[in-house]
Amino acid sequence: MKIMDFLSADAITVDLKATDKKSAIVELVETLKSTKKVKKTEDVIEVVLEREKLGSTGIGQGVAIPHGKTDVLQEQVGALGISRKGIEFNSLDGEPVHIVFLLAGPVEIAGQHLKALSRISRLFKDKFLRQAIKDAASADEIVKIIQQEDSY
Repeated sequence: MKIMDFLSADAITVDLKATDKKSAIVELVETLKSTKKVKKTEDVIEVVLEREKLGSTGIGQGVAIPHGKTDVLQEQVGALGISRKGIEFNSLDGEPVHIVFLLAGPVEIAGQHLKALSRISRLFKDKFLRQAIKDAASADEIVKIIQQEDSY
């Protein structure tokens, strides 16, 4: 499984406007709506926020991977946002989040969902890759970085 299987350039925001966790999730789900991959944004926002109540998806080192599964989706979809200022996400390390990768998918593909989460978290373990994505000036630049990493 490759990250670009569920992430497209038009679902990448290099300058998130959000200043908190909820607004970051809403902004990324709205991005998915504009790509026509999500029609019922309220349902997706609700499942992601419900998952967030179980524990923060701020995994540390400036990265958060909010996610959820819902009946309103037919396929797994992702959106990536970069916050220049940083967002308070109740991260495990207490640090602000600069990279938010939202993942949502249908309920019936739980195994694929876990594989995707694993792939995303592995991608962001590399501090040089995190920095390159944070410094990227465009969605196309981020796609190239991820595609290069995805080839391994």
